[in-house]
Amino acid sequence: MDVKQAVKIAKTHVTDLFADEEIEDIGLEEVEFDESVGMWIVTIGFSRPWDQKNALTAALGEGGLGRSYKVVRLANTDGRMVALEDHFLSAIN
Repeated sequence: MDVKQAVKIAKTHVTDLFADEEIEDIGLEEVEFDESVGMWIVTIGFSRPWDQKNALTAALGEGGLGRSYKVVRLANTDGRMVALEDHFLSAIN
């Protein structure tokens, strides 16, 4: 599969798995192909409804804006999801 297919499949997996949490602002953050194991590693970011509360506190200087980042690992041969993991991005100050 190509990179566009991998990203589309990863977004679909994240959207389906977190459907009950009403996620929004779903977007690609990072993508990599690991040739040694034939796997796509795609990081998808999204917000949950309760993250909006964090936006107000961030504006007031009382904490950071919440956003979730998930790493989706896909088999290149068939797009099968092999793993879903948390990914923590460093805050830039």
